[in-house]
Amino acid sequence: MTNVPPSVGNLRGAVDLSSLVNRPPAGAVPGGGAAPGQAGAVPVPSLILEGTDANFSQILELSMAVPVVVDLRAEWCEPCKQLTPVLERLVTEFGGRFILATVDVDANPQLAQAFQAQSIPTVAGVIGGQPVQLFAGALPEAQVRDVLQRLLELAAQHGVSGVAQPADGDAPAAEAEAPAEPELPPHHRAAYDAIDRGDYATAISEYKAALASDPRDQMAVAGLAQVNLLARLQGHTLDAIRNAAASAPQDLDAQLLVADLDLSGGHVQDAFDRLLQLFPTQDPAGKNRIRERLLEYFEVVGTDDPRVAPTRARLAALLY
Repeated sequence: MTNVPPSVGNLRGAVDLSSLVNRPPAGAVPGGGAAPGQAGAVPVPSLILEGTDANFSQILELSMAVPVVVDLRAEWCEPCKQLTPVLERLVTEFGGRFILATVDVDANPQLAQAFQAQSIPTVAGVIGGQPVQLFAGALPEAQVRDVLQRLLELAAQHGVSGVAQPADGDAPAAEAEAPAEPELPPHHRAAYDAIDRGDYATAISEYKAALASDPRDQMAVAGLAQVNLLARLQGHTLDAIRNAAASAPQDLDAQLLVADLDLSGGHVQDAFDRLLQLFPTQDPAGKNRIRERLLEYFEVVGTDDPRVAPTRARLAALLY
């Protein structure tokens, strides 16, 4: 059977979270295989590359040695004009610890489709040739920096820790020091450590403790939603989840779990639509479970995700 995929990320705003279930051994590259030794200086033409449908296979090769951040944008997009300069500053600030690939989605529709760019700007990562969904929209620079730091931590876990050495001299890559990681509150740090161990029960307890201390802690709300999703998927296989849902279309538990699988694999709108279509067929208790699950999904993908507002409106119409 096909297992729920191995680790490719635990980033706020990421939705490929099923990847944390059944983690591979340390040093494995996402998608299988061992990392062939990715430390040291890696010669590149520049820290900022133009990604196209034609040349992206070469950028994928670079991602075996250095993490790649992909900025999917368009010339007419005003938020893109805010975000791209932030990413360009940060690629220099991080001193070659990642490469930035900018992609014009109008000129490169295959890449836009491959990265599931339903809106722009969309930012993704590539580690060892495998994509990691990061975020959509023009986030503040501090949040972008935090996401990039998490991406680098993830890359290091998979042995992809080279430093890009640009031929154009646009960054002192070999000598750069990594930015200091923001200090996490104790319960958040304990939750992250538990997630790294695959101990989702402890992570859930830590996030609940953080919320008991401060019910307005939105990072804890989002973290708890993500870990709940991981815990529900842990130990299951793709085939088993989908077969159970197909054979029992009226089984609410089976349908909720396949929606979890959709969301975790990046099929956000499919997960939303599945639950909204199921909603009218349920009794009041079932409708409440679906409502709670959708509210949790909103936290997983980020309440500012452009797919959340219309889905929230559809849910409200069904409720009232």
